[in-house]
Amino acid sequence: MAEFAKPSAVEAGFNRLMGFLAGLGVGPSFIYQLQVRGRKSGKIFTTPVNLMEFGGRQILVAPRGRTQWVRNAEAAGEITLKRGSSRLGFGLREITGDGKPEILQEYLRRYASAVQKFFPLKAEAPVKAFREIAKDYPVYELVAR
Repeated sequence: MAEFAKPSAVEAGFNRLMGFLAGLGVGPSFIYQLQVRGRKSGKIFTTPVNLMEFGGRQILVAPRGRTQWVRNAEAAGEITLKRGSSRLGFGLREITGDGKPEILQEYLRRYASAVQKFFPLKAEAPVKAFREIAKDYPVYELVAR
């Protein structure tokens, strides 16, 4: 996978719409508007994300790879998730190692209709196959601030 999979114009428009709706609190309960300060500009950028609870932890996966939100979040060390009138701030703890492939497999299983195109595997593939691609997908546990 390249550094990240840039969205097409249609995908970018859809993402803006989904982020806006999540910000209003409309849509599936797992979609949030992620807000993060830009690492160069200092501006607040937003994007929709699928928040997944896994093993009692709140998890964010970047299915497109090391996107701008990932780079900004790593530089800022914190993000805000907005849904309706609720705003929650978090730090990020990157997940690496043995637990990551299972998380990726579960993420793909839950959200395949939206993210399958970013994965070379199907959710039914063995966890072992996810080990081979895990380096291409940033995964973070959210840590309360």
